[in-house]
Amino acid sequence: MVNLEWYRTFKAIYKTGTLTGAADSLFISQPGVSLHLSSLEAYVGYKLFDRTGRKMMPTERGKVLFNAVSEPLSKLEDVEKNFQKSTEKLTPTISVGMCFETFQTTLEQYVSTLPFNLIISFGQYPEMLDQLDKGILDLIITPKKGVSPNIEHEAFSSEQIILVGGKNVDTDSFQKIVQTKGAESIEDWLKQEKWYGTTGDMEHLFQFWIMNFGHKPNFRPNYIVPNLNSIIRCLKGGTGLAVVPDFLCKNEIENGDLKLIWEGEKKLGNTLYFGCRKKTNHQSEIDHIKGLFRKVMSKNDHVPHL
Repeated sequence: MVNLEWYRTFKAIYKTGTLTGAADSLFISQPGVSLHLSSLEAYVGYKLFDRTGRKMMPTERGKVLFNAVSEPLSKLEDVEKNFQKSTEKLTPTISVGMCFETFQTTLEQYVSTLPFNLIISFGQYPEMLDQLDKGILDLIITPKKGVSPNIEHEAFSSEQIILVGGKNVDTDSFQKIVQTKGAESIEDWLKQEKWYGTTGDMEHLFQFWIMNFGHKPNFRPNYIVPNLNSIIRCLKGGTGLAVVPDFLCKNEIENGDLKLIWEGEKKLGNTLYFGCRKKTNHQSEIDHIKGLFRKVMSKNDHVPHL
């Protein structure tokens, strides 16, 4: 008797038009898809698809077979889904987007305690807003608000962008320049130091520099590392400067591992928002994650809780 998985694979190829698409939809390997198709073609005795480049075009016999098996397979899949729902407790899955450093500093410590499944996504804020609007993400943590009418934003905390350095940085000479000289002298002093940056996002450094000196920095950091938490660990070696959000290095400054060098002539801050769709089936799970964020942020005395 024919293997039913061959028919399911045949239907997936017909629907997606490629072996790769069928493999992705069935969560099996592409060689497995090819094996199922060749086995079914050998069983029925005729070719089911013509291969044109990467596309799989059904033959006339393939179309006839699809029309014959499509509806029965759909009914069988519905029976399978209904049976699974009735016999297993369905655990909801929540997809949350944020930057990598925010995850490490806040939610990571609570993941093992969550009573639901969790998928964490890292990306740029415009991309996450788009994925939230499309239903790919259920919740995002962002300093930027989108314009979609389907998304609501709730302010819950704020961050200040500050200049920090290793404990061996000569802050006394810097403070004398700040108190007695102008912006040009301050900028010259800063440019003489070693700087850290990240591979993906230099926005904090650019904004801080523009706000205090009126232009983007005209130098490149000496050391480029994967993320902001890497910068903080490197600075604990004693030297170097970086511009980072204050809540990421609160403990290191309090412990004396890092120095708060300068908040800037003009302070640079961001409001942090929860972003979620106005209509969701996972409100209780989203509220649970929001509560964990508020719990962590409330411990940061100098990060205001809104």
